Amino acid sequence: MSKYDKLKHTLLNRLEELEQSKENDEEFETTELSNYDNHPADNATDLTDQHTRLALRKHSEEEIADIKEALTAIEEGIYGVCTECGKEIPMERLEAVPSTTTCVDHAQQGVNEEIRSLEESVLNSTTDQPVEDEDPRLRDYSNSFETLEEVGSSDTPSDKQ
Repeated sequence: MSKYDKLKHTLLNRLEELEQSKENDEEFETTELSNYDNHPADNATDLTDQHTRLALRKHSEEEIADIKEALTAIEEGIYGVCTECGKEIPMERLEAVPSTTTCVDHAQQGVNEEIRSLEESVLNSTTDQPVEDEDPRLRDYSNSFETLEEVGSSDTPSDKQ
């Protein structure tokens, strides 16, 4: 009997849960037959639900891959050894994250820049303090709203009749 039998059992149970969940996962369907008369907030809710479901599905697929990698390592007798440095992974870490194949020092802890949304690079700056390498076509480098507000806004008497 191996010292990793309990962890193998935990991994197999989790793998079965994820695979059953994947089989029972229904494709996203909107509650409306047509988007023509939908309120924009209803469309936004549907879109948010769809993005959430896609993110959860991707997370599940990654977890399944990690579990299968750990189960393979158990079968090959290399489970519990860091794939990066070759040091033994403490049992406490294996109990906390049974699908891990790396020690804490080599665990992926940084932000994956490839999955960041493209909008973040544009939305970080303001008109008054633009980003140096920003595409000049994205911004007019002036406070356009203040110019428009001089003509009138919903707060000015010109709109109240």
